[in-house]
Amino acid sequence: MFNNKQWMKEGRNMGEKVPTREEAYELLKKYTKTESLIRHALTVEAVMLHFAELFNADDKEKWGIVGLVHDIDYDMYPEQHCIKAREILEKENWPEDYIRAVQSHGWKICCDVEPVSKMEKVLYTIDELTGLVNATALMMPSKSISDVKLKSVKKKWKQKTFAAGVNREVIAEGAKMLGLDLDTIISETIKGMGTVQLSLAS
Repeated sequence: MFNNKQWMKEGRNMGEKVPTREEAYELLKKYTKTESLIRHALTVEAVMLHFAELFNADDKEKWGIVGLVHDIDYDMYPEQHCIKAREILEKENWPEDYIRAVQSHGWKICCDVEPVSKMEKVLYTIDELTGLVNATALMMPSKSISDVKLKSVKKKWKQKTFAAGVNREVIAEGAKMLGLDLDTIISETIKGMGTVQLSLAS
């Protein structure tokens, strides 16, 4: 099993480039035309960057880039989600560890790539959770993430008919993988989402 450094070394040996954030965003826009999906991508990027800071990750930008393109294939190929992503990113000569991380968020849902690295586990956990937090925010008079509290999300968590499309089992399993309690995961996700809201508003 490769670790992240081995993946990166292997990728460079094969002539794969390390993508920049700008390149990742342009690729996202090429394959994603739905505004809500672009906003979701930016949200997940922000939360990934927030967790990269929390975990003092060596390559924080990498976490953000993986979050930004995690749904790169969803708009055009929803029935082949996480499968087409590999094809798209390989065509762009992306490193294997980036591609694997993108695919891993669909573990047990649409692919069999299990999250192994901390970055992969965070993406797996927070992708669905951002949807629940966003749905909770939309119930607020201000419709603002800044007004969302932990207790509000936990209350909505228990209401299975609320944001029914959010897979709560995935979030819980991801938190367990990370060895963090659900309250911490939710609280930090809210904080991460708050940063992108400010940037999008500016």
